[in-house]
Amino acid sequence: MRRVCLTLPTHRACPATIAAVGGEAAYAAREFGVEVALLVLDSSPAPVLAGHREALAALPPAPGVSVHHFDEDRQRAFLREVTGRSGAAEADRLLELMLPSRVSYGACTNRAFLVAEALGCTSVHRRDSDSSFQSFGGEPVFPVHQELAFLGRRAEDVRASATRSRIAPGTGDRPVALAGGSFVGEMSVDIAEIRRRDADIYRELVGLSIPDDCPEIWRGHLVEESFRGAGDAAFDGDRTTLAPVSPTRVDMCNIALDHEVYRRVPLPPATDTIGSDYFLLHLVHDARLPGLQHNRHIVNFHTEERRTDSGFLAYQLRFAKFLLAKPYLNAVHTRTAAAGDTLLDDRGHLRAPAVAEFVRDSLARAPEENADRFATIERAYRRLGDRYTEVADALADRRASLLAEVRDDMADFALLMEHWEALTRASAEAGLAVSR
Repeated sequence: MRRVCLTLPTHRACPATIAAVGGEAAYAAREFGVEVALLVLDSSPAPVLAGHREALAALPPAPGVSVHHFDEDRQRAFLREVTGRSGAAEADRLLELMLPSRVSYGACTNRAFLVAEALGCTSVHRRDSDSSFQSFGGEPVFPVHQELAFLGRRAEDVRASATRSRIAPGTGDRPVALAGGSFVGEMSVDIAEIRRRDADIYRELVGLSIPDDCPEIWRGHLVEESFRGAGDAAFDGDRTTLAPVSPTRVDMCNIALDHEVYRRVPLPPATDTIGSDYFLLHLVHDARLPGLQHNRHIVNFHTEERRTDSGFLAYQLRFAKFLLAKPYLNAVHTRTAAAGDTLLDDRGHLRAPAVAEFVRDSLARAPEENADRFATIERAYRRLGDRYTEVADALADRRASLLAEVRDDMADFALLMEHWEALTRASAEAGLAVSR
């Protein structure tokens, strides 16, 4: 029987989200006849962990659903076994990259990929702790419905089931590698206040996320659309598009990937860097692998922690680091876009060595080449005033370390990629018991 992994990585209290995702797991098993491994990867402090255990224990028993709650101790033990089995000479360094002490959006998803391999799953379906589901006709709108209907199936076989199809000529034999939707509600990146305060500064900062060679005629539109998701479009019936999916049209809180993708290439393990977990979305698109874009958008919201002084500062620094990382990431995306079909081997699988080469080549950019970009970001925050001045001060204090970190993050990504297929094989060999 087909087994899939529905995962919720978290480091904060989210019992309501756990209950909602538990409902989605039960729906998937009931409606599609699959086994669902509900995986909560939990980096929360002890009192929150206890609350999550209670929330998971309170889920109604559901045939076909197994529940897996991994705190950091359990995650670390699993990863130690996997790195040991892989035979990697740098096992301790790899463990640090997969379970860093700081927030890493890519690393938490990489851990889900490895656990999913150990559980024998054919896909990973990711949700986030700061999100919920829309309702329609009194029922929750679960993205897993479209994910399971299309993911892993030959594109030509499901073409008629989609509302629209724009798969490229000659790619109909390829399986659907990705299924995703976007979000409604608050912006995915918490910068709406900057937009309200000063539209020019907002455009200046968000513009740094757009590739430098983007034609000016498109730049304004891309800035306006960035991080906005589907706006306030309420679900009113299914609409799907079968095509290579643009990373700007889906969100990582609402994504599913086939195992043939994530068992070959990981996500960047960069710490304190928003957006670093979108790498595979770019790669799947550039390789012209079929994807499914749907409109079962998730509701995004910002937690109260984000409103505290410490939470605000931490998040804004993660956004700034993302803007500093973009030249490196964009250099890789340019290469993968040009490579196109050659990113795939003769079996239609991603060629990890080719991608690793592009990542290593991006390291030719010296940290100081980002100096002007850093100065632009610091000045923008200082011009915003009030508590944004504290962000500017923190950036100034960490200038040299941040410039070095974004380059080092790419070097770490290349290292992890070189060992990744050995790690996924070791995970599958290690295995994990599946029980309620």
